[in-house]
Amino acid sequence: MPLKHVLGVDHVMVTVRDLDASAETWRRLGFTVSPRGTHSPHLGSGNYTIMFGEDYVELLGILAETEHNKPMRDFLRQREGVERIAFTTDDAAAGAKEVQAQGFDADGPVHFGRPVDLPGGAVGEARFNVFRWPLDQAPGGIRIFACEHLTRDAVWVPAWQRHANGTQRILRIEVLTGDPAAAAAQLGRLIDRPAMAEGDAHRVASGGTRADFLFYDAAGFARRYPDAVRQGAAPEGAVALVLATSDIAAAGRALAATGVSHGAAVSAPAHAANGIIVSFIPQTA
Repeated sequence: MPLKHVLGVDHVMVTVRDLDASAETWRRLGFTVSPRGTHSPHLGSGNYTIMFGEDYVELLGILAETEHNKPMRDFLRQREGVERIAFTTDDAAAGAKEVQAQGFDADGPVHFGRPVDLPGGAVGEARFNVFRWPLDQAPGGIRIFACEHLTRDAVWVPAWQRHANGTQRILRIEVLTGDPAAAAAQLGRLIDRPAMAEGDAHRVASGGTRADFLFYDAAGFARRYPDAVRQGAAPEGAVALVLATSDIAAAGRALAATGVSHGAAVSAPAHAANGIIVSFIPQTA
């Protein structure tokens, strides 16, 4: 039975070495990027967000080394890219207890916040409660945690949800791993959802209308994307985001300098987006 208080993918965290440069990179891909946020001294990090309808992408960088951000620093010694993925929880304390009841040592909940520069010059505050699954439970190399939004209006700001490339939501998170079946089964156990074989991949639905996870091996992933799109992708981990756009032609125009069309999709190669393939397909009802 799916976890009652874990509701599907909330946001994807893209860890980067140069936070401001990465924000400009994603702007060039046709995304509206929020003003830069600064987390607490304990966290030692800063971020930009790219907001969609129910979910979002977070660009995350280190501003000061702390014990808390050591896993991020270890990751960045190897590469940039998707380091963590957050699930939405409507009650972080209850969600942590559910995960613990499944036999996993959930850490939290922990409360934190950050100031937000809002349109028009006002300053708000985004506040969250979070818990995480154990660090050694990382299916396909993905760390996962859950986020309870206490101040959604300070995060989902309408002016930040309109994108020149037409993006509406995250459809899929695609993961490259040596054993897709095992990685999908592991994620399925962590969030108490089934893993299913599907063509070249193994799929785990995250819940409701939120993004699915698809796990591929190298051969299947090579059939999924042309060589030109895979350039710069890591050999493992969450290496592609598939986004629904309301205007595929607008997405193509936004990617004019780097985009590659293949089938119904147009994709930014991994080397053009901090090591992540960013692929757009038309939104369906």
